[in-house]
Amino acid sequence: MSQPKHYLLFKPYGVISQLGSNDLHQTRKKKFLAELYDWPSGSMPIGRLDEKSEGLLLMTTDGKLSDLINRSGIEKEYYALVDGDPNEYELDQLRAGIKIGFDGKKYITKPCTVKRIEQLPNFPERGKKIRDARHGPTTWLSIIIKEGKFRQVRKMTSAINCPTLRLVRVRVGNLNLSTMQPGDVLDWDGAI
Repeated sequence: MSQPKHYLLFKPYGVISQLGSNDLHQTRKKKFLAELYDWPSGSMPIGRLDEKSEGLLLMTTDGKLSDLINRSGIEKEYYALVDGDPNEYELDQLRAGIKIGFDGKKYITKPCTVKRIEQLPNFPERGKKIRDARHGPTTWLSIIIKEGKFRQVRKMTSAINCPTLRLVRVRVGNLNLSTMQPGDVLDWDGAI
């Protein structure tokens, strides 16, 4: 039996976190992970990033590792560019846990770490333009969560009336983007 293979990917904006689709209409209009790299047979993403999100995505051929990481409560850090300038009360709401919709029900997120990013991140330009400061203030936040509900960070920032304009996952456990660029793939030893 061959050894499992593990990779770090900087998922670019506009790419769906799955290798492909059987839906012919979708494959004509969407971009998938298979277009970025020649993944070995059995490869799968560990967790997901929605199409409009960017950043660190772990890939593996080891289903047990994928399940372990998804269920273990490992920290995931996101940099979110939000519309507006949230005050400390609003940031405290995010930190304490905030009510969002999930699976048609209301859900209160687990407590998390949220802080302003004073030194702007040096991310590559995104293919799709983000509205600029002429339309009002924007703020970069670091949000560290230990869960990963569907579009959770976006729903959290919307709940304080500061919708997310750009979302980049910068870290999973002790793995981070470092100097990676969109589309880069690096080998990883599977330790987290």
